[in-house]
Amino acid sequence: MKFNDELILLLKARYPIIFIDTIEEDRVEYVIRKQIKASLNRSIYSWDFVDGYTNNPNNEGFAKRNPLQALELIERLTAETPALFLLKDFNRFLTDVSISRKLKNVSRILKLQPKTIIIIGSDFQIPKELQDLITVLQFKLPLESEIDQELTRLINSLNLKIDQTLFESLTRACQGLSLERIRRVLSKIIATHKTIDEKSIGVLLSEKKQIISQTEILEYWSSDEQIADIGGVEELKNWLKKRKTSFSLKAANYGLPTPRGLLLVGIQGTGKSLTAKAVASEWQLPLLKLDVGKLFGGIVGESESRLRQMINVAETLSPCILWIDEIDKAFSNNESNGDSGTSNRVLATFISWLSEKDKPVFVVATANNIDMLPLEIIRKGRFDEIFFLDLPKYNEREQIFKIHIKEFRPNSWKLFDYIKLAKLSDSFSGAEIRQTVIEAMYYAFDEDREFTTDDICRALKELIPLAQLETSQTLKLQNWASSGRIRLASSKKS
Repeated sequence: MKFNDELILLLKARYPIIFIDTIEEDRVEYVIRKQIKASLNRSIYSWDFVDGYTNNPNNEGFAKRNPLQALELIERLTAETPALFLLKDFNRFLTDVSISRKLKNVSRILKLQPKTIIIIGSDFQIPKELQDLITVLQFKLPLESEIDQELTRLINSLNLKIDQTLFESLTRACQGLSLERIRRVLSKIIATHKTIDEKSIGVLLSEKKQIISQTEILEYWSSDEQIADIGGVEELKNWLKKRKTSFSLKAANYGLPTPRGLLLVGIQGTGKSLTAKAVASEWQLPLLKLDVGKLFGGIVGESESRLRQMINVAETLSPCILWIDEIDKAFSNNESNGDSGTSNRVLATFISWLSEKDKPVFVVATANNIDMLPLEIIRKGRFDEIFFLDLPKYNEREQIFKIHIKEFRPNSWKLFDYIKLAKLSDSFSGAEIRQTVIEAMYYAFDEDREFTTDDICRALKELIPLAQLETSQTLKLQNWASSGRIRLASSKKS
């Protein structure tokens, strides 16, 4: 049900006190004055702590700095006068015993007369004694249609011409921001660049960073990696490329559901985390990383609260990428963890959200140890696909060497013997291959010369790959992947 319809229904049913949870005070007041008033024809009395009642000449300035007196106005009005009382930030005073008592007394009047108290604020905690009286409504951030309308208005006022693809990207980038914030950021963009173009998306995404920084468990990650920077894993890259425009209006009109997410299982250093960063960069979506360590708090119930906070922020900023690194450590299948069932409750909430979420939050979860993952997460329907990232094969190792050497030596990368390097790097992960290139550079730098293929070969011989140190774990993962219960990220021809 839409916010307008739900609020009108509550007002007609004479719910005495309604709390509207929002950070957009001006926008919600505009909606009430323009739409709700027209439907119900009620007088509106607006109050705040500093200025008292405003927008009503008979009571201008009444109840300044006096929340108790603000409630007394309700009793003064005649019983036949239909009215809405908009009390801004009034939630801050509800713990006061006199305010609480007065609300209980006034509520008897409100149930019999066409009058309603509407509290506008955020971060609301209902005192137990008022829970039966107060109904909470969420006033969500602007929808895509509202953002579309605001962008169109701004672009037309500036006589700018923007192609449809860029317009859609701008609309997606604005989602999760209030209209006021969108206006401020776009004004900043115009003042700086004199126009709106591809650079504007980066500015909008950085604005979202400010919102994310206010949470304790989510971190905003800036990423320049591209899918092309990932060596090998062609099957995985093709899967991702096909879904690049899945959050667009064109995809929605086609009837495509937005992708849910991706679980990447594999040996350490095979590019799981790199994939998460590359997806966000390639799709031009904000990347949020969940700090698993901070998710589980010491106070009973705090972990569940933090998870709900994470979900709320992610959905608010959608479309976005939610990166959960090493999910196997967060939701361990170990029943003897001694946390009084907290892990199970958090897991149940998380799985329920994964299955039922309707917001465009693309979850990229990574795991190293499949034995520690609960079966509920692996089951089909939680993620769109589960990929296994194995140690790179011969052709993939050759490609990975080229990517990293080209990064460090863009002008001379063709001089290296990639066939030789690929042959010597059996059992090496992508991260370990990169490290051997860096190690070779140290060798050459120490001798004041340019590094060569021989330097990398020396590094390969000296470094023992993790797969050789943890042979049993590596074989277990590979055997599990070969069973056919998981999709391989690399092509079989590699």
